Amino acid sequence: MTVEHLDARTAEALIVDMRPREDLLANARREAAMRGLHSFPIFDVDCHIIETMRLKEIVPYISNEAIRDRYETVPESAALNLPSAYGDKDVAGRIYRDEHVPGTRGVPRVEDLLNDMGTMGINHACIFPTPMLALGEHPEVEVEVALGQAYNRWLVDHYLTENPRLRAMLYLPFNDPKAALREVVELGDKPGVVGFLVTSVRRTPVYHNAFMPVYAALEERGLPIGFHGGVNWTKSSASNQLNRFLTVHALDFPLYNLIHLFNIIINGLPERFPRLKWLFYEAGLAWLAFAAMRLDHEYMMRPSEAPQLKRKPSEYLREMYFGTQPMEYPSKMEHLEMLFDIVNGPSQFLYASDYPHWDFDLPSKIYDLPFLNEAEKRQVLGKNAYTLFNLPYDEISASLSGTTATEVN
Repeated sequence: MTVEHLDARTAEALIVDMRPREDLLANARREAAMRGLHSFPIFDVDCHIIETMRLKEIVPYISNEAIRDRYETVPESAALNLPSAYGDKDVAGRIYRDEHVPGTRGVPRVEDLLNDMGTMGINHACIFPTPMLALGEHPEVEVEVALGQAYNRWLVDHYLTENPRLRAMLYLPFNDPKAALREVVELGDKPGVVGFLVTSVRRTPVYHNAFMPVYAALEERGLPIGFHGGVNWTKSSASNQLNRFLTVHALDFPLYNLIHLFNIIINGLPERFPRLKWLFYEAGLAWLAFAAMRLDHEYMMRPSEAPQLKRKPSEYLREMYFGTQPMEYPSKMEHLEMLFDIVNGPSQFLYASDYPHWDFDLPSKIYDLPFLNEAEKRQVLGKNAYTLFNLPYDEISASLSGTTATEVN
């Protein structure tokens, strides 16, 4: 059967599937070469794998026998029986996504991910799960713990040992503080582990005393804690009033990070754990101006409700770290420049691609900002992250001097 005899959607899928892999990132390769992005280190702090593609490898790591038996029969195409994410994410097929076509839906093999990173000019990447970003809303706490622990150990044994270019913020089963602490103690010193991740879509308050040992353990080990945004269309009293995925995607990703950031600052956690680094992912940047100005405004009128603070909330915020994706482009570039100034962006922003999701950002989105000088562009694209994760930026930079795109790939 020829392509002409297939329906349009099937024909398109077949054509894409027959293309060489590098064609899917042809523009990325061109942009990286034109800007010389292969000549200095770039660290992508938010890169995703679709862990359900490797579900058969993960299930044996589930220590709870009953839960392991449950997931042994789940097909790899299922999202671990997690709460459904509704909405037309493909926009009626205009955004092509296929789990069998790498670079459009997921990257199932380590070598494919490394190849794509090289094409984009990315030297190191911090990898996160995808369906498991909804795991914090699972009604069975023991399931979150079992799946989170299994994913972590599988990731350490496979992805993080296969290539040193891959790093990870491991999953924290945050609905069980004792289980979260065990993960930090048992896995915090494993090769490739640069910190721990809380999936932001959850009801667990970060200021509860039960989490203080977790923060103390992270601070003691010099490991950051991150919060990754997500959507919660049917569970949230605010979001369930929305009738388009566009609006849910725009609101929910920053909304849950806002809640955690507000609680972290106003409950004085940066004062209690002054050496602990706080990171926030996949909420864009625009929400940070609101957070800084709104918290300062309320605090100046009601400081008695935040007795542990010794400075204005915005000053603590300016010491936290934020992944740039999806970086909103304003109608006037000076508005984005003002945002960088409000939250000390050149030293606190971390380049994030969100690859391979449909709205991922290439490094050129940062490199092309006209108000950043060359040193500041390199800070955001890599140096900030290498410094934060205690990796040898200068040594890596020296090794890349004069490197070409062909050598990286």
